[in-house]
Amino acid sequence: MDANAASLNLLLRGGAVLLLVLIAAVLWRDHPKRIAARLGAAFAVGAAAATLADAPGVVAAPDLWRAGLAALGAGAMFVFWLFTRALFDDAFRLRPWHAAAWLLFAGIGAWRCIAGAADRSLLAGIAGVWLGAMPVVWALLAIVQALASWREDLVEGRRRLRSWIVAATSLYTVAQLLAALALGLSLKAVIESPLNAAGTAALTLFVAARLLRSGGDLFASGAPQAAAGARAAAAAAADDAPDPRQVAALEMLMTVDHLYREPSLTIGALAERMALPEHKLRRLINHGLGHRNFSAFLNGYRLADAKRWLADREQTETSILTIAMDAGFQSLGPFNRAFKADTGVTPTEFRRLSSAADGTAPRREVAESEIG
Repeated sequence: MDANAASLNLLLRGGAVLLLVLIAAVLWRDHPKRIAARLGAAFAVGAAAATLADAPGVVAAPDLWRAGLAALGAGAMFVFWLFTRALFDDAFRLRPWHAAAWLLFAGIGAWRCIAGAADRSLLAGIAGVWLGAMPVVWALLAIVQALASWREDLVEGRRRLRSWIVAATSLYTVAQLLAALALGLSLKAVIESPLNAAGTAALTLFVAARLLRSGGDLFASGAPQAAAGARAAAAAAADDAPDPRQVAALEMLMTVDHLYREPSLTIGALAERMALPEHKLRRLINHGLGHRNFSAFLNGYRLADAKRWLADREQTETSILTIAMDAGFQSLGPFNRAFKADTGVTPTEFRRLSSAADGTAPRREVAESEIG
């Protein structure tokens, strides 16, 4: 690489790093209590470290400095996958195994940087392949995550983010591998190239613009009660407040006609019933009622039915499976998970506690884990 190309490479990488640090700082400053924002900031830091670690000349830096950059960079795409999960799933929570997995990736990255680069052993070769393949794996999983519940998402800005930022970032990572295969180059050579540096800078600028523009909507609370006021205020400010008549008609379909009890109810079917385009129905539910996910919107009504029936003395002989199906769930497994996430106890425990409170003896239920 000649001097001009090297200078351009470093300039582009430096600009990308500055933008990534800006993203991290703004996300942490504006949304310090949101898991998705914290993970977004962590991903930005990891991506900045990876951008620096792959820059020409870093090999001459002290071992500890290079190892730190390599460790952060090795775990960056895993954090990106966690970021997409937290951003698109309002019920997502970090688990201990997430931290353990990141430490594993970071440890392999640091070891490979210090000891494995000159090591020709089988273990070093496996580590090198692992570090090259894992970003592609996590990128593909991020694409799957983005598409999995895309139709259920009611937040307009988040829906756009699925198709733009996530797809662009993930496909860009995959393109690195395809370029290496097509050009007969090593993945390391592709990553260190000026073309890659230019692509990283352009992609980072795009991500920065989209996140900084849409951050308030993307990282809002997932709780309907907390989100409703913010959604209504935003809609009013944009002169796009929901039509009260449409909100009332939707609530009537839910509370009077109990449309949510149809197990196969989709947002398309509900939009047809409301005589509205899907995008207007999404906005109506999101801005008017404060919900961010269509399934969560339906499950709120379904779980209210289930809790009422489980606490009803006259339904102590009704099986939990029957209650789940009558409420609109298609099987027992999703019902059990949704019920415990909402109440903190299983349906059987809820019935037992309700029966103990009013002095009745519940029938013996088959354990939830035994069905579905």
